[in-house]
Amino acid sequence: MSNSFLRLSGVHRHYGEGATQVRVLDEADLAVESGELVALVAPSGAGKSTLLHLCGLLESPQAGEVEIVGNKTSQLNDRGRTQLRRNTVGYVYQFHHLLPEFSALENVSMPQMIAGKTPAEAAVRAQELLDILGVGPRAAHRPAELSGGEQQRVAIARAAANHPRVILADEPTGNLDPATSDIVFEALKNLIRTEGAAALIATHNYDLARRADRIVTIKNGKVVAHTL
Repeated sequence: MSNSFLRLSGVHRHYGEGATQVRVLDEADLAVESGELVALVAPSGAGKSTLLHLCGLLESPQAGEVEIVGNKTSQLNDRGRTQLRRNTVGYVYQFHHLLPEFSALENVSMPQMIAGKTPAEAAVRAQELLDILGVGPRAAHRPAELSGGEQQRVAIARAAANHPRVILADEPTGNLDPATSDIVFEALKNLIRTEGAAALIATHNYDLARRADRIVTIKNGKVVAHTL
């Protein structure tokens, strides 16, 4: 039995019609396993954001299938897609988007309470994640009191708060200096191993991409292996 938490099969995505049509993905295939970190490296405009949006159910393909933990999504309505995304996908953006008036612990607790956990239950999970990511001692601090790397690690903890099976990250170290990028990437990698999630990370940082389990790129609308 496949252990792919994320699978794209024959996915096609284009924009526009007729002579102005732009084909971004054409019969694209991709599978990411539990506990696997895949780096996505491609030039600007190649379709990295489109691919992440499709994997995160923020967009739908014109053809093909996106499966999340074995759930085929092509026949789901908007509500079904939203529910599946909320329950199984965690997203990390280039900018942390933490709520400034809340502490690190509260930022990580909030999505759990929205999902139905009590504040006490949420706090236990939040502290556990902050500890895994090396920012446990900063749990009571607000974002403005944290460094850029600490803020991003809290954002990663928030993305993982509800035990997502799939973690998607769009340039998660793009705003950080090289030394801090290393720390954040290793923390993210450690979290993925610990949680057993499948992760797809878009990055322009070749040094970090080489530390992933494998690297893919987008070429002629296909997702293909890439060697840096």
